[in-house]
Amino acid sequence: MQNDTGKLEAARRWRLVLGSEAATTTLDAGDLAMDRALDALYGAGPGGQRGGLGASAPNVARWLGDIRQYFPSTVVQVMQKDALERLGLQQMLCEPEMLQAVEADVHLVATLLSLNRIMPNKTRATARTVVSKVVRELEAKLANPLRQAVTGSLNRATRNRRPRHNEIDWLRTIRANLRHYQPDYRTIIPETRIGFGRKGQALRDIVLCIDQSGSMAPSVVYASVFAAVLASIKAVSTSVVVFDTAVVDLTPLLADPVEVLFGTQLGGGTDINRALAYSQGLVTRPKETIFVLISDLYEGGRNDEMLRRAAAMIAGGVQFIVLLALDDRGAPSYDRNNAEKLAAMGAPCFACTPDLFPDLMAAAIKRSSLEQWAAQAGIVRA
Repeated sequence: MQNDTGKLEAARRWRLVLGSEAATTTLDAGDLAMDRALDALYGAGPGGQRGGLGASAPNVARWLGDIRQYFPSTVVQVMQKDALERLGLQQMLCEPEMLQAVEADVHLVATLLSLNRIMPNKTRATARTVVSKVVRELEAKLANPLRQAVTGSLNRATRNRRPRHNEIDWLRTIRANLRHYQPDYRTIIPETRIGFGRKGQALRDIVLCIDQSGSMAPSVVYASVFAAVLASIKAVSTSVVVFDTAVVDLTPLLADPVEVLFGTQLGGGTDINRALAYSQGLVTRPKETIFVLISDLYEGGRNDEMLRRAAAMIAGGVQFIVLLALDDRGAPSYDRNNAEKLAAMGAPCFACTPDLFPDLMAAAIKRSSLEQWAAQAGIVRA
């Protein structure tokens, strides 16, 4: 009996996977509704025509509600992304009613930002609410690890030997004075006190230079959140530049990552050389500057000049890092020739997931070997 039940369940699952063309198993009402939702996106009708939702916004809104009822949120997000690509629903997202029905995630935010210029005024407030919700969730998840990693590294980047009480690095002070342990008093009498460095000015200058071409959309979302968090840390000076064929300095907007995102214009061409030319003007302390270029390195401008600018920045002492992607998608598509040339100059090139970015910045601040850090983190470098 149990074996028969298992066979029926397996047949049911295969029926849902294969669709209506494999109608060898009878489905109950709940499964039929689930089957219709899947068939609208993945099914094929007579003559091999793909299933669809029609041009009706109410139909799409109903479908979005159905899939949220039948599937977990992770599956819903995948189906929404597939619907955007397979059924061309981008224009539908310009309707406020549609946005309210969608399960929001990073990729939806990227899509909304790419539609920003054509979005009707009636939709902008709803779109901003959706983007704000996702950004706040990302901040809640990513902000504390980044702050802890960066401030911890900064505290250890400088030392002083005459610290005030609240500046004492107790762990290093104890280690340095172990030979002064007094058995009678069961304590250490420190001869030397080691303190964290006093911060008269920012200890590091960080410049995030972000490629806002369409392929980099999720990276732009994560980078904007991280930039806003870095800007809240007084011990570092943070600048943010976004570029396609033009360059825009979004540093004045860093108090609010949502404003940073709406200051971007996803899509268009790529002129890395122009972005580097602008960024060179932001570098006033090369040896204290960490420059992070977030780009797939497909240069639409003057490639040789771009490489010469990068070489000049590195030779001047700038810590130059290339992130080919800053998202969870894995290995990105990128210009391997440019990545190899930049790596040969001393600029490590690799993709980085958001959860590893705090550790990356900590390693950069401590001037640790990023090649060694990447190897320990299991990251494949270009």
